[in-house]
Amino acid sequence: MNHPYTLNYGLITNLCAVLLIVAGFVSPYGSQLLLNTGYFALSGALTNWLAVYMLFEKVPGLYGSGVIPTRFEEFKASIKDLIMTQFFTPQIIDRFIAQEEESSARLLNIDPILNSIDYDKLYQSLVDSVMASSFGSMLGLLGGAKTLESLRQPFTENLRRRLEEMTRSDTFTQALKASINTKRLAGDMIFTVEDIIDRRLAELTPQMVKEIVQQVIQQHLGWLVVWGGVFGGLIGLLVSLIP
Repeated sequence: MNHPYTLNYGLITNLCAVLLIVAGFVSPYGSQLLLNTGYFALSGALTNWLAVYMLFEKVPGLYGSGVIPTRFEEFKASIKDLIMTQFFTPQIIDRFIAQEEESSARLLNIDPILNSIDYDKLYQSLVDSVMASSFGSMLGLLGGAKTLESLRQPFTENLRRRLEEMTRSDTFTQALKASINTKRLAGDMIFTVEDIIDRRLAELTPQMVKEIVQQVIQQHLGWLVVWGGVFGGLIGLLVSLIP
């Protein structure tokens, strides 16, 4: 599909070739040179235009025309192969996961987790364990669990500090990485991506494939018509100059 404001280079080339032919008929000087140049330019431009047209449209009687819509299944397979072999290989995904793991390790903020811990409940569990032990009767003579209340704040602060040290240690980081099955995660990603691609490609019709390819290369293929006319015209000019 051409953009409404995009020049049709092929049409301009053909018009120029036709003007050369017309000039050859009316000009009293160099008419044969103009005719040969115009004929060869028009022949080259039309031939290349037909070749481009035959990529996208089926022409009755011309074997091989309409190659893109008639072979759209092969195009779909090539699209999938390109994506899976160039962007989503196991090596690329493994490298991506490794980079994300390193980034996550650097940016890991454990504070929300530490803040969510109920330290009072942990302290109370410790007190209950002490009171249920053989030391409970001894503490009972000294006032019971109330005698341990002064230890609540030091216990909470020390426990939190210790947990922070543990979660920032290399041992914890390595254990966290080891808990993630990288190979399985990479395999799941590849399977998911491949499934998405398969489902999307299954929705494509020959017309959609033709339009996709056409949008990508139509503008560039138009220059084939231009250069076909240019080189055809040069050949015609040389033929005219040969004695």
